[in-house]
Amino acid sequence: MQNEINLKYFIYARKSSEAEDRQVASIDSQISVLTDLAKREGFEIIDTLCESQSAKAPGRPIFSKMLEKVYNGQAQGIICWKLDRLARNPVDGGQINWMLQQGVIRHIQTYDRSYFPTDNVLMMSVEFGMANQFIRDLSVNVKRGLKQKAEQGWYPCPAPVGYLNTPDRQKGFKIIKKDPKRFDLVRKMFDMVLSGNYSVPQTQTIAITEWGFRMPNGTKMSRSTFYAVVTNPFYYGYYEYPKKSGIWHKGKHEPMITKDEHDRILSMIRPDNIKPMKHTFAFTGQMKCGECGATITAEHKTKTQKNGTKHYYTYYHCTKRKDKNCSQRVIEIKDLEKQIADILGGLRIPPEFDEWAMDWLKTENHKEADSRDDILKNQQQEYQECLKKIDNLIDMRAGNEITEQQFKDKKSKLIQDKIKLQELLKDTDKRVDDWLDRAEEALIFAKNAKLAFENGNLQRKREILNTLGSNLLLIDRKLRINLENCLLPMKKVSLGSGDKKSGFEPLDLPCNKRKNTALGGARPVWLRGQDSNLQPSAYILS
Repeated sequence: MQNEINLKYFIYARKSSEAEDRQVASIDSQISVLTDLAKREGFEIIDTLCESQSAKAPGRPIFSKMLEKVYNGQAQGIICWKLDRLARNPVDGGQINWMLQQGVIRHIQTYDRSYFPTDNVLMMSVEFGMANQFIRDLSVNVKRGLKQKAEQGWYPCPAPVGYLNTPDRQKGFKIIKKDPKRFDLVRKMFDMVLSGNYSVPQTQTIAITEWGFRMPNGTKMSRSTFYAVVTNPFYYGYYEYPKKSGIWHKGKHEPMITKDEHDRILSMIRPDNIKPMKHTFAFTGQMKCGECGATITAEHKTKTQKNGTKHYYTYYHCTKRKDKNCSQRVIEIKDLEKQIADILGGLRIPPEFDEWAMDWLKTENHKEADSRDDILKNQQQEYQECLKKIDNLIDMRAGNEITEQQFKDKKSKLIQDKIKLQELLKDTDKRVDDWLDRAEEALIFAKNAKLAFENGNLQRKREILNTLGSNLLLIDRKLRINLENCLLPMKKVSLGSGDKKSGFEPLDLPCNKRKNTALGGARPVWLRGQDSNLQPSAYILS
């Protein structure tokens, strides 16, 4: 051996968790063997350095500090398991090679070989080159495997929260499955956001504080993580791979939401929602200005009298972001709540009318279901046309009629159209059932809504107002509400109940007397405050 006397050595052991090092001995095993080697050869060891990081790219902190100490003369030799423990990239390999040629490193000892400055450096360069080529080949093979897995319908990345990977399965058979502990809870979070009663930050706070929701690693779910969840297409069954490639795949995992629900959430999340709120108001985000269409916001005001007495007020007003000259004035919270309570007090549905209305709603439900075949036929035709467009696009690219970038752009749009059509095809039945469920909920809600509103907290009041209607407009300090479609039959029946030709029931049939009584009692309620200038479904609170 060409060993020199009085040299000092570093023992360097490295192993990463990546595929490149699966067959390499563990760090503890490397250190044990190399320490025995040093004792046997009489090498003076000044430090043992360990690193758990891949060497496929420059930038290992412990490795860099070791070379710095060698440059400073603290050691002249390195003991390692194999040369590929020192470097698998040309930058680090070239640095080691150069330091050895210049005599800065005077000896490198591996488990089975020694390297000295006087040696022919060609063999060391070949070994470093082989290590680098191994990494390059491995990278190509891994990318090919991940791409193939993505094309088969399995997301080749860590499963999003609510799902689990299956590391216990053999290679080639790994899938993504539902997380039995978290899947239903994450779906519940989606439902809370979709209801419009809870913002994304509110839902995330409730999940971690009230439900005790934790990520698989035991940590709390951050707000940014939850924003990533509610905006991730993976949850409706599709994913883009590679990312930002415009290539979308339909996953074989069980979707948690529909594409329509995903789009609704995206439309609900605006920059204003992301900013932290300093105050909590019951009705912000639910009303629009009836004059300019901007959002209605709220603020607290404090007025101090000369004697020091303070009075606190809450006002709702137009943000005037769409029209700075909007003439709408503020309305105090107590006046707004009184208007809401007034209409809630008017929603008294007699039991007889309740029963009759449910029969009517079920009949309408059957009518809607009967038209399902025609709807499906139209949707299937559009879907087939979309598939033809995709085929034609592929032919155009194969014939070099369009560029690769044009192909990606057009394909991305067609894939999105295809996803929407697939959702429509499978979601038709569900929408019919949801329509009836919402109608039933509205009837039950009307019986005790006013009392619940007057005695409820801010969140409960928000939920009740959200349930009451959609497209809420505030104009001239009056709140206009478009009631849910499920309440329209009551108004139509009420308007037409006195007309024998209305088609709802003949007045002279004994079997309908109970229904007529119910309609007569309900008519003043549904017609109260109707504004002739509004659409048939609109009501104004006075």
